[in-house]
Amino acid sequence: MWVASKCRGERAMTFHCPICKRPINSETDKEFPFCSERCRLQDLGNWSAEKYKVSAPLMDESEAEESEAHGAEPESERDAE
Repeated sequence: MWVASKCRGERAMTFHCPICKRPINSETDKEFPFCSERCRLQDLGNWSAEKYKVSAPLMDESEAEESEAHGAEPESERDAE
């Protein structure tokens, strides 16, 4: 989770490392958005171990366009009747 805080008059934003939650500065930390190479590699390992998932769309956009072009009702409206 990204938590950003900005003080008045400052340009740099402070975030928290997504792995260890340490505060980091977006302008000074070279491993941004992580606090260290260790946390960056931990995150890469989490992706390779499939601990993170990117959800698939519930309906393909092309299917939605086709149903609108043919004047079909959305399934939720058909089921309600």
